[in-house]
Amino acid sequence: MKNIPTIKLGIVAVSRDCFPMSLSENRRSAIVKAYQKTGEIYECPVCIENEKDMLKALEDVKNAGCNALVIYLGNFGPESSETLLAKYFDGPVMYCAAAEESENDLLDGRGDAYCGVLNLSYNLKLRNIKAYIPEYPVGDAVDCAKMIKDFLPIARALVALKNLKIISFGPRPQDFLACNAPIKRLYDLGVEIEENSELDLFAAFNAHAGDKRIPDVVKDMEKELGEGNKKPEILEKLAQYELTLLDWVEEHKGSREYVAISGKCWPAFQTEFKFVPCYINSRLASRGIPVSCEVDIYGVLSEYIGACISEDAVTLLDINNSVPRDMYEKEISGKTSYSFTDTFMGFHCGNTPACKLSFCEMKYQKIMARSLPKEFTNGTLEGDIAPGDITFFRLQSTADSHLKAYVAEGEVLPVATRSFGGIGVFAIPEMGRFYRHVLIEDNFPHHGAVAFGHHGKAIFEVFKYLGVEKIGYNQPKSLPYKTENPFA
Repeated sequence: MKNIPTIKLGIVAVSRDCFPMSLSENRRSAIVKAYQKTGEIYECPVCIENEKDMLKALEDVKNAGCNALVIYLGNFGPESSETLLAKYFDGPVMYCAAAEESENDLLDGRGDAYCGVLNLSYNLKLRNIKAYIPEYPVGDAVDCAKMIKDFLPIARALVALKNLKIISFGPRPQDFLACNAPIKRLYDLGVEIEENSELDLFAAFNAHAGDKRIPDVVKDMEKELGEGNKKPEILEKLAQYELTLLDWVEEHKGSREYVAISGKCWPAFQTEFKFVPCYINSRLASRGIPVSCEVDIYGVLSEYIGACISEDAVTLLDINNSVPRDMYEKEISGKTSYSFTDTFMGFHCGNTPACKLSFCEMKYQKIMARSLPKEFTNGTLEGDIAPGDITFFRLQSTADSHLKAYVAEGEVLPVATRSFGGIGVFAIPEMGRFYRHVLIEDNFPHHGAVAFGHHGKAIFEVFKYLGVEKIGYNQPKSLPYKTENPFA
């Protein structure tokens, strides 16, 4: 199952009727030539001067199969037509504009697009039209090609959300109100949700007993686990569960193309299914189908955004525990620039994909086994998360249906955790202040989505495009938080 969209970009140039159209046309073609060194983009032959041109261009890019659009001001541009194109185009839109090219061509060769972007932005606001405008949207062909490349992962996430269904099983566990949030804002974002009972899932699981596909899935698990296959007796049941989820997705995605799953893994799951689902969650996440724990609907929404942007596996972790002082002094201090409060441990029972672990073993869930028979808690994928760059982030609805989010870039350090679960030693610059004045102050739950690599720029822009009211980040010391005590 391909669970992330493929983007076909189109570019349309616009031209103010009192400027030479050739400025826009020639500059558009130069951008296409520059961009095609790294990717494909459809060049619309219609240059827009008026609303009739706009309708022609709209029809052309639709017929070309474009699902994301770059509108390019090769000169000042026609305010109404260039914004109406974004209004009527069914997909994410980016604007960029032409820089002037030479001191020797500032008569008929001057396009004034620098000025045109200001009127464009005013018209977008008047019409309540959303669009992506880069940090500095004016440039030559190479500059604009780079802007378009930055737009690609943003467009991929936005297209995906309009075609996403989240399938959930069960209500949030008792005392997990932190993961509970109104679903109203999902609909506002264009996301569908299907909420199901755990009993529905259990019935479907039982119906898959003896499924002829189970042996092949078990073989694939054995290959993936290798020497980490420490619980071979549970693989058949886990394979049965994986097939149950995949079949449910195909049977229930309905009109939507893409799916994410929000599952419940305790307290009744272990006693009825006789295992925990962590390893299957990890396997599906590695295929672009994130599965959140503890029915964390906004957690899996965040994961899916990260998967679309990074085109890679993601995970969901508890912002879990502090790094012991002796570990910090021995393994981190003096070897990195991170302070003690910059560090923490990110953990979950075993849902991080094997491809993102330094090593992995199938084990039992230690916390659950303190109150349950150990054999009921088999199914976690344990290991230290591989060192490397990460982005920690989350999109969340408040109880009164306001959207907020955070994003912070950091890394997993090459430090042995000496602990259990899927776990890593994380470092984020100014994490201590970020923890207090964003995560705690803005009442974020303990789950955070993790994308592997630094993707903060694209994630931040997606949150802006979606209309998130407040986006927190790890501010440098030179920029105090509003709630930060200046006398501390």
